[in-house]
Amino acid sequence: MGSSGEKLSLLKRIAEALEALAPKHAALPALDKADAFVWNGGEKTLKPISKVNALPLKLLLGVERQKAELLENSTHFAKGYSANNVLLWGARGMGKSSLIKAVHAHINQDTPHALGLIEIHREDIASLPELLALLSSSQRRFIVFCDDLSFEKGETSYKSLKAVLEGGLEGRPANVLFYATSNRRHLIPRDMAGNERSTAINPAEAVEEGVSLSDRFGLWLGLYSCSQADYLAMVESYAKHFGLGDKDLQTKALEWAQTRGARSGRVAWQFTQALAGKAGKGL
Repeated sequence: MGSSGEKLSLLKRIAEALEALAPKHAALPALDKADAFVWNGGEKTLKPISKVNALPLKLLLGVERQKAELLENSTHFAKGYSANNVLLWGARGMGKSSLIKAVHAHINQDTPHALGLIEIHREDIASLPELLALLSSSQRRFIVFCDDLSFEKGETSYKSLKAVLEGGLEGRPANVLFYATSNRRHLIPRDMAGNERSTAINPAEAVEEGVSLSDRFGLWLGLYSCSQADYLAMVESYAKHFGLGDKDLQTKALEWAQTRGARSGRVAWQFTQALAGKAGKGL
């Protein structure tokens, strides 16, 4: 038998080894020190974001109905009322993720720290149950959002996402909502659903399983390509807000959109950034 000092040294090394092997979790106190975080699924940590890249809600034009519905759903949740998971889907560049960030900022501006916003990357979706388990221990309310969520052929993680959103024994924690943006209304490609149908015992049920992922989102908000009038209204709103006067604003904005082959909120914002740069300003 070794001395008591040797035994203590051995126990200390064992404890240190076990601590190194144990999964790392974000400290709960940090959840009250910021309004936004990014989840790292590999390290199981939350990185606080001091300043969110969000535009004022009033500047997001051409999506008035979607803006009103998302704000209403999020406000109900912030007040402790019932609310739905949300899927924002549709045309590229129409401000799906911008809308989520703007609504979050708008609510916290009226009621400081009312909502926490946590971004989870597409590749970290498999760790979503661990994130929700962590958040369930907090008294604060959180919106977890994933930008550009979709699943490709051969992926099966969408099944675990379905269980997390609604179907598991524990279900989604009452203090968490899940918001996602996607170019696809049903999140999985048609050929993936078709392959499942061809190998299933009951083909109709296989397709239903794939489509039912979208059904876990109680609120669907479609954002569509904007008209020329909406596009110009976006440009003029940005220019006015940032003090970027130009007598040929509309002509230049249309020429910019033509070179991009599209009209959208993203194109309007990119034009505004170029305009600000030429004026020697930063946005």
